[in-house]
Amino acid sequence: MILQTNFVKFLDITVDNTLSWKRHIDTITPKLNKACYIIRRSKLYLSHDALRMVCYAFFHSVMSYGLIFWGNSTSSKCVFKLQKRAIGIMGARNNVSCREFFKLLKILPLSAQCIYSLLMFVVNNRNLFLDNAELCTIKTRISYNLHPPLSHLPKHQKGVHYAGIRVFNHLPTSIKSIVNETKIFKKALKRFLQDNSLYSMDKFFNFKE
Repeated sequence: MILQTNFVKFLDITVDNTLSWKRHIDTITPKLNKACYIIRRSKLYLSHDALRMVCYAFFHSVMSYGLIFWGNSTSSKCVFKLQKRAIGIMGARNNVSCREFFKLLKILPLSAQCIYSLLMFVVNNRNLFLDNAELCTIKTRISYNLHPPLSHLPKHQKGVHYAGIRVFNHLPTSIKSIVNETKIFKKALKRFLQDNSLYSMDKFFNFKE
């Protein structure tokens, strides 16, 4: 928890003493609204590929900043609504669902991007995590899982470390098994998240292999 709090301060993310992310989201909302306006204006002159680059530069960069901390908070719903508005501006039609347009543009919905960011934190900080395989020599289906901490404190379970373990352990075994091959893992993970276009963490945790 101390690690998370210090990291939040380092990133200069706006958060109050109750660890509510509403203040941070209130801070980035005007920037995201401005990004939607820029995308709308740019649409008059740019191709889909160029417009996608504009979306990444002005919307995605703001949305994804510190996402591993606030991406699963209740206040994040308003950010997701703005993301869907941005996607709609880019060309989603009435007969095509926004979910399908996310797939077409190969842009991850907010929750899927949060999952991706959490797993990149795990991959880039493997020294902070213990594999089940290190504790048991018998090869089983859960050997690829990360060993969860013993703490059952709610604040700890809401932290990045615990969330990263929980998300990683729920990945399909075919993806977990290649975590040590970083480039291949990233590619497989992004393909999985794009193909399923997950709108919420619950959808991810309810996913069946």
